[in-house]
Amino acid sequence: MVLLVLIVLLALAFDYVNGFHDTANAIATTVSTRALTPGAAVALAALLNVAGALSGTAVAETIGGKLVNPELVTKSTVVAALLGAIFWNLATWWLGIPSSSSHALIGGIIGAVGTSSGLDVLNWPGVTQIVSGLIISPMLGFGVGLAVMLTLFRLVRKSTPGRINHKFRKLQVLSACLMAFSHGSNDAQKSMGIITMALMGSGYLRQMEVPLWVILACATAMGLGTLAGGWRIIKTLGSRIFRLEPINGFAADLASSLVIYSASSLGLPVSTTHVVASSILGVGTAKRPKGVKWGIAAQIITAWFITIPASGIVAAIIYKMMTWN
Repeated sequence: MVLLVLIVLLALAFDYVNGFHDTANAIATTVSTRALTPGAAVALAALLNVAGALSGTAVAETIGGKLVNPELVTKSTVVAALLGAIFWNLATWWLGIPSSSSHALIGGIIGAVGTSSGLDVLNWPGVTQIVSGLIISPMLGFGVGLAVMLTLFRLVRKSTPGRINHKFRKLQVLSACLMAFSHGSNDAQKSMGIITMALMGSGYLRQMEVPLWVILACATAMGLGTLAGGWRIIKTLGSRIFRLEPINGFAADLASSLVIYSASSLGLPVSTTHVVASSILGVGTAKRPKGVKWGIAAQIITAWFITIPASGIVAAIIYKMMTWN
């Protein structure tokens, strides 16, 4: 029971860290173009993140049931997985790197389960499906961002720059709401899946059905974390990749929210950080490829590739330390 309570607390801590680590996903473009003040943007993102988290449980059921059979997962394994993911999130936040909370969590689960029971107990078709979604979604983000930006350029080609900025600075409030809602609909559900998996493994649940109290707790933790703000990563996404104007910020947010919410509806966990960053790259490419700081983009992409193995190694080490005789 003590370990189960610890798992719930760690899962909520992961949601909280995820909230302030990924606040930038929802508001970086809005803050950088001054469509909203930082305080208003964070408050709006927190509210819409909670609403998104309450919108469904398809992603939670994927995380809780498709990576590994919940009955084969020990409480110590889940604790190690969560600690590995939290450690990596905090490390990348401190460095201002937009890393993936989804990759960190999945890497933590693979590392902890592989160390405790062997990699053969993993549900490899499910792992492949989840990892495929994590790889394909940034490509879609780039493509949709590019397409949306090119379409907007055609629609506003006869307007003056001042009029365009005025219109899209207002529209950015709407796109930021869509982005925050879609973020909550995907990211908060990952912790719901972990808690539900632990409850099944402990015999408290007989089927992969997320209890209401788990949904409410994870939604609240995500909202509180968002209120804390992740200013280091906001700076990276909002200005260091590409100099955004209101029309660019609107295009990036719209593209990101379309990709993320579509994935949530299909029960696919995706990296909101990857999708947002790749959408910004797509928008920047449509406007002026030379204006994109590809060196910064390369650093971010490198972090994406090392997140799963890095968090997996940390989780494996933590599991070994917890079970050291």
